[in-house]
Parts: sequence; structure tokens; C-alpha cells
Amino acid sequence: MTNLAGKVALVTGSTSGIGLGIARKLAANGAHVLLNGFGDVDGALALVREATVSASQKVAHHGADMSRAAEIEQMMGYCADALGPADVLVNNAGIQHVAPVEEFSPEKWDQILAINLSSTFHTTRLALPSMRARNWGRIVNVASVHGLVASAQKAAYVAAKHGVIGFTKVTALETARTGITCNAICPGWVLTPLVQKQVEARAALQHTSLEDARLGLLSEKQPSAEFVTPDDLADLVLFLCSDAGRQIRGAAWNMDGGWTAQ
Repeated sequence: MTNLAGKVALVTGSTSGIGLGIARKLAANGAHVLLNGFGDVDGALALVREATVSASQKVAHHGADMSRAAEIEQMMGYCADALGPADVLVNNAGIQHVAPVEEFSPEKWDQILAINLSSTFHTTRLALPSMRARNWGRIVNVASVHGLVASAQKAAYVAAKHGVIGFTKVTALETARTGITCNAICPGWVLTPLVQKQVEARAALQHTSLEDARLGLLSEKQPSAEFVTPDDLADLVLFLCSDAGRQIRGAAWNMDGGWTAQ
């Protein structure tokens, strides 16, 4: 167990999937949590509140559009007012679009870079002053295995996630002599609702079972033939937040079932 009692955690893109799993784990270890995202906000709030271990813990939500710098600034201010300045910042918000480079929509390119990369810059620049004042902070950027290697037809996503890893290293160097750490985690295939839809679409297209579609998807990239789970990633975030992680700085930690070992 990592004791985060009294700490404030802000997790972007946390109303479902990986972000929600991380938010629940942080709450289960005592943190106040600010959620961000769209969709089933009430359901996400209920799940995170259910995970808390103290009646004094606070759980809130802000619906900032992570492609808009002004809304991100409003979210950071709301966090400070409602819960306190963020001690733990998890930059998880992201979107995807698939197309060949010559057919890639410029609007989609700009949107993916704004949400997947620029939002990480905006939250970090706004969180760092208060972290420096307290000489403690944990910044975890959810990159991707696509921050380390590429796949065809994912130009904007791969570019953004490579950028997240570069930004992580710069932030780690600039905070190296403080109690603040900054690291990236790089998941492979994770069974989120979005990926489940891909499995279902593959099964329909190939006229096969969901299990065969799942194994087919995994076998193309992930040697373990098993999905990474949001809970797996949440445990890694928790470790990076612990005292044991204090000298892990600027890492791009892959959790990918062997994807990048090939």
C-alpha cells in the first residue's frame, strides 16, 4: 500500500477505461481525486467514491475539454479551490484516428496533438509551481507503446505519444533536484471499451468468434496474447507515486506483454 492520505490527485480522461482504473486505485490509497472527462460522469464518480477509504476524502469532477488551454486552466484552478493543488498529476486523456498520411484529416491531426500532447504540457506547467513550493509531486504521463515504436496509419497518435515521452524527459531533468518526479508509462493493448469495440468489429468483419478476434488482434503485436488491464497500469502508477519510485525520473516504462521486446 502507498499512503496518499491528504494528497490530491488529478487524472485527466478518467471517466472510463485506464484513467478510471487509475483514479480508483489512487482513491483506494487515500488520495482526494479530481476526475475529468465525458460520458458517464455520475457512474465514474460513484465508482471512485466507492473506492475511498476515509470519510474525509473528496472526489470531484471537472469537464474541461482537453483540447482547449483555457478550459484546462479553469480545471486546474477548480482543483486547487475544491480539493487543493494537485500533488499527483496523471495525464491520461487521449483520442485516436486511423488513416494513411496522405488521407489524414488536418483537423484530426490538430485535435489529436492538442489532446494527446499539448494538454500534458498545459497541466504540467500549471501544476509545477505548487509542487515546487511543497517540494513534492508525482507526474505520470500515460503515453503508449506507440511512444516507442510505430504502427501504420496512426501518424498523429504516434507523433503525439513520442512527443509525450520527450516532454516527460525534459520535465524530469528540470525537476531532478527536487522532490518531484515525472515519468511516462507505455501500455500495449489494453481491454478498454474502445478496444472491445475493435474486437467486436474484427469478429463481425472476419465472421469469427469474439475469442478468435481477441487472439488475432493480440497475436499481431503482443506476444503474451493477454491484454494489459487498467488495474495493472494503476498499480504501476501507484508504485511511481511511492517512496520507492523517488529516483525513477524520466522513464518510459512499457507494460506491453512483450510488444517492444520483439
